Amino acid sequence: MGLLLMETKPKVFIDGREGTTGLQIFERLSMRADIELLLIDEDRRKDVEERKAMLNCADFVFLCLPDPAAREAVSLVENRATRVIDASTAHRTSPRWVYGFAELSREQRQAIRNARFVANPGCHASGVIASVYPLIKLGIMPRDYPLSCFSLTGYSGGGKAMIRAYEQEKTPEMYAPRLYGLDLCHKHLPEIQYVTGLTRPPIFCPIVDDYYSGISTTIMLHNNQLYRTLAAEDIRKAIAEYYMDERYVTVSKELGSGMLESNWGLDGDSMMLTVSGNEELTIITARFDNLGKGAAGAAVQNLDVMLGLQ
Repeated sequence: MGLLLMETKPKVFIDGREGTTGLQIFERLSMRADIELLLIDEDRRKDVEERKAMLNCADFVFLCLPDPAAREAVSLVENRATRVIDASTAHRTSPRWVYGFAELSREQRQAIRNARFVANPGCHASGVIASVYPLIKLGIMPRDYPLSCFSLTGYSGGGKAMIRAYEQEKTPEMYAPRLYGLDLCHKHLPEIQYVTGLTRPPIFCPIVDDYYSGISTTIMLHNNQLYRTLAAEDIRKAIAEYYMDERYVTVSKELGSGMLESNWGLDGDSMMLTVSGNEELTIITARFDNLGKGAAGAAVQNLDVMLGLQ
């Protein structure tokens, strides 16, 4: 569809504006003069016919809903001119949907620009994919690499229920980091494999801690198990060159040392990749705001790509 040329401002509707991601998207868009936000009456936001009318008169729709509700919303869209950005997990591995991570390649950005349906990435998945995708595309990592990774995140990623628990109903164990997803079947694993092309699921363990937002996702590598045995510094240089022209994904200019805080980049939409290690072992850590580049910020960025603004 290329650069969007419209005589009037594009109409945007957020279905599920009351949730954490929906509110963040609304806050970002309500300050813009180049779009028109469509608002549904509060007492009719669960009225299917009213939602259907909004969905079909909008040029762009954000879905900030649970997976079943997101699928239902898509079924209500009959206007073929309506373009959809889904923040749920429902469509991230669907071949009908374009994965909304423009920095992966020029082709990915163009696909988003032309897409009718865009699946917004998951927060943990964003960090893992940003680290793994260039390694595979550059012929450094085999697709069957036995990848291990972990992710430390603030509690806002758990939505309203977890935010309420941490801020109003905190129990003693919530003052310390807590591992979860211990069945090793986290809901972001399918999109990580689908987008990167990994042939075996990574071992992935997320950790939630007692701070509001910010996420650090780390992958761990044995350098001699890669296609090319490279030192950590060589890997850093390769990834830095891969993302050198990107605005929202940057790579550290030197190997990591000291400490890396997990609440880097709060209230922003950027991601920082830091490569650490030595001749034999490497870790790559992606840090970003889980509500920014990990959710609402990424969704608004996808809108801008679809509008031809990025």
